[in-house]
Amino acid sequence: MEELLAYLARGLVDDPDAIRVDSFKEEDGTTVLELHVPPDEAGRLIGRRGRTISALRTVLKASATRRGERVLIDVVDV
Repeated sequence: MEELLAYLARGLVDDPDAIRVDSFKEEDGTTVLELHVPPDEAGRLIGRRGRTISALRTVLKASATRRGERVLIDVVDV
């Protein structure tokens, strides 16, 4: 999951090396993916009215559902 999110996010920004994804499990088994981006790139990932990040969340949730998992994505400014 981390690799998929990193791959998709790197395709959307000007500086792909600045993207970092960390993950951890919550008590209920949900995987939380933290997408670390520089502040000047956050707007590109979020998109107008949140459409881009919503699309990323949809793709990753679909992938996680196929595996029988739950996933959440948080965008974190570095």
